[in-house]
Amino acid sequence: MYTLGINAAFHDSAACLVKDGQLIAAAEDERFTHIKHGKRPIPFSAYELPYHAIDYCLKTANIHISDVDHISYSFDPFILLPEEDAAKSLIDIPLRQPSQFMPEKWISPWDPLFLSAIINAPGQLTDGYPHHLQQRFRGAQFSNDQWHFVEHHLCHAASAFLPSPYHEAAVLTIDGRGEKATTTFSMGKGNDLQRISQVDMPHSLGLLYEKVTTHLGFLHSSDEYKVMALASYGKPVFVNAFRSMINILDKGQYAIDDERMVELLGPARKKGDEFTAHHFNIAHSLQAVLQESVLQLADWLYKETQADNLCFAGGVALNCVLNAKIRDAGIFKNIWVQPASGDAGTALGAALWTDAKERGSQEKTFRMDHAYWGPEYGDDEIKAFLDWTKTPYTKLENVAEETAALLAQDKIIGWYQGRMEFGPRALGSRSILASPISASMQSRLNEVKDREDFRPVAPVVLEDLAAEWFDNAHFSPFMLFVYNVKEDKKDKIPAVTHVDGTARIQTINRNQHPRYYDLLQAFYQKTGVPVLINTSFNTLGKPIVCTPRDAVECFWSSPFDALVIGSFLVQK
Repeated sequence: MYTLGINAAFHDSAACLVKDGQLIAAAEDERFTHIKHGKRPIPFSAYELPYHAIDYCLKTANIHISDVDHISYSFDPFILLPEEDAAKSLIDIPLRQPSQFMPEKWISPWDPLFLSAIINAPGQLTDGYPHHLQQRFRGAQFSNDQWHFVEHHLCHAASAFLPSPYHEAAVLTIDGRGEKATTTFSMGKGNDLQRISQVDMPHSLGLLYEKVTTHLGFLHSSDEYKVMALASYGKPVFVNAFRSMINILDKGQYAIDDERMVELLGPARKKGDEFTAHHFNIAHSLQAVLQESVLQLADWLYKETQADNLCFAGGVALNCVLNAKIRDAGIFKNIWVQPASGDAGTALGAALWTDAKERGSQEKTFRMDHAYWGPEYGDDEIKAFLDWTKTPYTKLENVAEETAALLAQDKIIGWYQGRMEFGPRALGSRSILASPISASMQSRLNEVKDREDFRPVAPVVLEDLAAEWFDNAHFSPFMLFVYNVKEDKKDKIPAVTHVDGTARIQTINRNQHPRYYDLLQAFYQKTGVPVLINTSFNTLGKPIVCTPRDAVECFWSSPFDALVIGSFLVQK
């Protein structure tokens, strides 16, 4: 049985394909369209489906869309649609946004347009596909029994729990918003999830973080990770201001009152303005109070469930500093965070949930040990492209050894190997790699990628040596937690040691990615350092590269030194 999962309601449009409980393929549409996050999260974009990601998933399984048994969309519009409107199949859509009046039944005046687009997604999938993708879409028809609208936060929760290593776990989801829910608390057992409590709009920790992201001159629903990085440079000057905005209540509830944000924090920074200590202090205080608040929510969830394990998803779960605070608080013995915790991961949750329910499966059959679920291009395809474009290259005899030699010479390398990662982190398939030994490498990489100076770069480390370089480090394959760099190692890897003494690490073992692992081993043998800088293979405002063409174009238009693509070396 094939189940196709789709996320398209807000942003991070994505698709995944599950066959009898096993994930076959998963990808975000941005990697194919070159539009960051797939689209902006506005009502007018809800009709856009991730056709390119769907086409990739179908191609991987070598099937037509008609061969798919179930299609699971990670948003349920009928939760928001009033019964009287659903009964008459008619809703009013405004020509322009009402300035003074909005019916109480809507959260936003544009909800009717938004919901109409989602309800009509089956029709869009039937005949709205791009002409050049028609091979796997043409002639499709779907019955009502095939199509499933699944609640957004249920999809987040399913994406966290169903692929986790736990048979039982408490499940926490926090993001901007779903249909109504912004935060949910559940208990997972086997292939089932039971909702314990939820927080609804307009109260949202995720939206508060988004609003502060905007206040600091960044792009909301996109640049929240920059605020997390900025926080390390500040002081807790505004913690009382944020504590006044967030009121933690009983039974996992909280209330947000951010109406006085400008009054409490001062005027918003304009994009392009210089960063000052004032902005650092806002970011630091927001991060600190977010951590306080989520720890209180996690503590309540533990008391309700008495579970040893916690699974975490939703956009807020991409905050690796917060994740480390939850881990170190010891509330739960174990924590597993979905690597595609943003909305892209809801496509996976929708598919796994529907697959389990339709097959009547009570036990979990899939465990997500890696994130390599995207397209792969072999040496024959890569060579054909290089030859066709008259790109000069050298065939490497030993990819790991020869690349490690370049890295030991402080070269910055584009690294393109194997299946592309699913989720926002580059994890060794579509990465830019460099040596962490020189402190100047962090600023060099930020210049190469045209990024802000304050942005840290992250390390990958051999799993069996991680604990020797980072305090209490262990299996951490998804770059979702920070660890303190050991005191006696800070001067050996200064480029990846953030201003607060931490690093957001990825651990790697040979089963996960053999060529990537062999490269780390070769670099370790040459330098005595089992660590490399790993940052995403892209430049500012662009998605991570997907195809060989993407990689070559990014390489020639960016100031890094070499590209190792499959078994081939391209140098400037």
